[in-house]
Amino acid sequence: MNMKSSLTLLLTICTFLLYSSAELDGSLTYIWPLPEKSSSGNDTLSVDPELSLAVGGKGGDSSIIKDGFGRYKKIIFKHSSKSYPVNKRSVFDIGILKIVVLSDNEELQLGADESYFLLVEKRNGQSIIGEAYIEANTVYGALRGLETFSQLCAFDYETKTVQIYKAPWYIVDKPRFAYRGLLLDTSRHYLPINVIKQIIESMSYAKLNVLHWHIIDEQSFPLEVPSYPNLWKGSYTKWERYTVEDAYDIVNFAKMRGINVMAEVDIPGHAESWGAGYPDLWPSPSCREPLDVAKILLLILLELYIACEAMIMVAMLANGNCQSARYLRMKKGAWLLDHNMTTKDAYQYFVLRAQEIAISKGWTPVNWEETFNTFASKLNPRTIVHNWLGGGVCAKAVAKGFRCIFSNQGFWYLDHLDVPWDDVYKAEPLEGINDTSMQDLVIGGEVCMWAETADTSVVQQTIWPRAAAAAERMWSKREAISSGNITLTALPRLHYFRCLLNRRGVPAAPVTNDYARQPPTGPASCYEQ
Repeated sequence: MNMKSSLTLLLTICTFLLYSSAELDGSLTYIWPLPEKSSSGNDTLSVDPELSLAVGGKGGDSSIIKDGFGRYKKIIFKHSSKSYPVNKRSVFDIGILKIVVLSDNEELQLGADESYFLLVEKRNGQSIIGEAYIEANTVYGALRGLETFSQLCAFDYETKTVQIYKAPWYIVDKPRFAYRGLLLDTSRHYLPINVIKQIIESMSYAKLNVLHWHIIDEQSFPLEVPSYPNLWKGSYTKWERYTVEDAYDIVNFAKMRGINVMAEVDIPGHAESWGAGYPDLWPSPSCREPLDVAKILLLILLELYIACEAMIMVAMLANGNCQSARYLRMKKGAWLLDHNMTTKDAYQYFVLRAQEIAISKGWTPVNWEETFNTFASKLNPRTIVHNWLGGGVCAKAVAKGFRCIFSNQGFWYLDHLDVPWDDVYKAEPLEGINDTSMQDLVIGGEVCMWAETADTSVVQQTIWPRAAAAAERMWSKREAISSGNITLTALPRLHYFRCLLNRRGVPAAPVTNDYARQPPTGPASCYEQ
């Protein structure tokens, strides 16, 4: 091949790539999740690479705000840009981001106010330096505003500056549901601390606010409990463990991003690993679960389960799909006879006693739905029922006055790799619930990353981008995201958000693969896969 034909081939390839690139639909709002209210214009604003922070209000001086601004500034100005002398910086439209936080209350609990107001417009003639403005009632609302602001900023490769298109922007936003969770299973496969932090960071990009940390299951007990030092003998190896300091580090890391951590104590089923260090907890050497409810040690462990002291809620007695079969095998010993109980009675006794302990410590018991399905009338009214088996459970739970979390496994179990993005997106937590007062009892939903077949090598590709589809369902107004053809209104925006995740270092898989977490099927733009 001579030089001329090589050049022609190169130009042909470049031309093909240029004209096959995806174009954005100007009628869509490329903010994920979609804000409650927004308006935009036709201006393009430049953002100073030396963007500075100004604060106001009682909570504006919080370290949560300062650290958040620093994180997002690094994200926004990830590309190297031209250097400008100080006296030339007036060429930029936005030089200051002002954040006003009205309250200095930094308590992070279910229902914390995450609303915010964001204004981005050209500076007026009286202002020397233009500014963008975020106002929120709490630091956590301000963090959500920071995320939205960061999504408005885009690097322009021709001018090598950060631009905000379609300004002025006027956004008033708040979440639809208070609880927007992701379950992370570190028992089936251990996840290193830095990986958990990466996942927490990525959760903040989609405005998720609860990490349901499924630390322990029958396969392994990786967490240190100093009062009972042999418990983590149930870990896979001595290198696959979490110290108390690790747990507190994760909780504090998450709080700085407005994310609660809910630790799950998984008993009496799914708890074989507890007996590796304390064999007396097993009913017998050949019957290792469910744990023996007659052992008072188990209740003491619950009371002293120190990892939960840093969490807002404690999820108890989880995943009864095995319990429903296994508690029937519980040995009928003298304790059952003395208390005139059947094995089912003993299971109920344990659940209710565990609830008492949790409530006495100010915790909120969250039970997987089996306890509601089996003895709803006995549960404490403060119980939150966590749906997973199928549809219709939340409707039944709220009808009896319980709060509910939606995690229908047919749509929101991320380990079900054959569930496409649109099924995740369309799954509705309020389906079948028409009464407004009952709708208020559905506190939100949760996507679940069970880890039987997911470890560090694939966990983030399995979570994203499908978790983002559920995140918008939980944040944005139902009527705004449920009308029209979602292939036209949501899919291009989800493509864009998936590419945003990739640019931020999150290995989100292609959106439209038939099978989740698969690599691309061939060459194409990120915005088309």
